[in-house]
Amino acid sequence: MKKYFYLFIILLVSSNAFADINNYKSLSKIEMDVFRNGEKIGFSNYIFSHKKNEMEVKNNTEFEVKLLGVNLLSIKSSSIEKYENNKLVNFSSKTIQNNKKKFVNLELNKDTNKFIIDGSSFKGKTDTDKVIGNWWNINILSVNSQISPLSGSIKEQVVKLIGRETIVIDDKSYETLKYRLKSKNQNLPEDKKLDFEIWLDTEKGLLVKISYERMGKWEYILNNYR
Repeated sequence: MKKYFYLFIILLVSSNAFADINNYKSLSKIEMDVFRNGEKIGFSNYIFSHKKNEMEVKNNTEFEVKLLGVNLLSIKSSSIEKYENNKLVNFSSKTIQNNKKKFVNLELNKDTNKFIIDGSSFKGKTDTDKVIGNWWNINILSVNSQISPLSGSIKEQVVKLIGRETIVIDDKSYETLKYRLKSKNQNLPEDKKLDFEIWLDTEKGLLVKISYERMGKWEYILNNYR
């Protein structure tokens, strides 16, 4: 049975097919710790609520990096995603990054089947074949572009399956599929590029670890879920 689930996950993320949002009905929360160079500096937590064919996901993310008492990087962000009948219909976020305000307000226009985005970095329409770039949603591995949850910018991406890997988190082993997610355009400035290593727990269908390098080694690691 486990072999067939591996195959299902591989086919899902390689076929640009969205996982059914109803698969998250049993979830009430996902809690992730944020690390930089091995030191815990914050958190990114998701709270799920369900009602008939609707799902709402609230996120709170906070972290701060200091050097000799000087604030190098800080983020305090909150957002709400709303789904109806397996479709994203609304997303809003407010973020303070290094004392700079960022925001996103997204609505699904049901007549045109387009997302209408009013964000701090992008304003306009876009197709619905994109997902919000949050780490609760495994569909981020099956799309060609994502929408920044901080600013609304649209980021084209390429996802590659690296292979199976057993990882250990807090003395617990996870059987995972490891992926590499990178920007399609490699000529982007370094601070705009996507370049993530992502580990997907194939049994639970959860992203358990995300790692990237930028001013140090960053990791989002699953702490708790239920």
